Amino acid sequence: MFWAPEILAAVVPVKVASAADGSLASQPLLDLAAGQIRRAADGWHAVLRIGAVDHRVWSKDPPVLGTSYAAELPFDGDLEARISAARRLWRAMNGRSPGPAFHQLSKQRRERLSTAIRALDAHGAGGSYRTVAEALFGKKRIPDRAWKTHDLRNRTIRLVQSGISLVRGGYRKLLRPERRDD
Repeated sequence: MFWAPEILAAVVPVKVASAADGSLASQPLLDLAAGQIRRAADGWHAVLRIGAVDHRVWSKDPPVLGTSYAAELPFDGDLEARISAARRLWRAMNGRSPGPAFHQLSKQRRERLSTAIRALDAHGAGGSYRTVAEALFGKKRIPDRAWKTHDLRNRTIRLVQSGISLVRGGYRKLLRPERRDD
């Protein structure tokens, strides 16, 4: 097996299909020349744009035009996400709607992440928590007195801390779906 553990769950690992592994019913992977291909230390990465959706594939070996490929999905903690990515690619290759992505952040989560980055940026530029809060929530919502115990002060501090956590590597958690233990 040619598995590279650093490949993200949304990337479909592929290999050239052969009669020996029972992959005769596999499909050509479209025209790889139409996608974006790059070579890396761990193999070949391609982004295939089918319709309005980008599909990411990875192969240890260089791509071969006109060859049929099969997905190779290891039984690891990311299996469900990989199956979803492979299914979306297969549907798109067959002219069908790929369907929803396996892992999408809710609107509320996206807004909180955006606010955390803005809070960190303002704080990193030298702004006090009060100044950051005024920029994020409006000056009218910030009290002249009782700032030390106000809920927006605590919220601003948590947002800055969340931004720091993202910068220190927490953003990687966003790239992997939460695992469900059914």
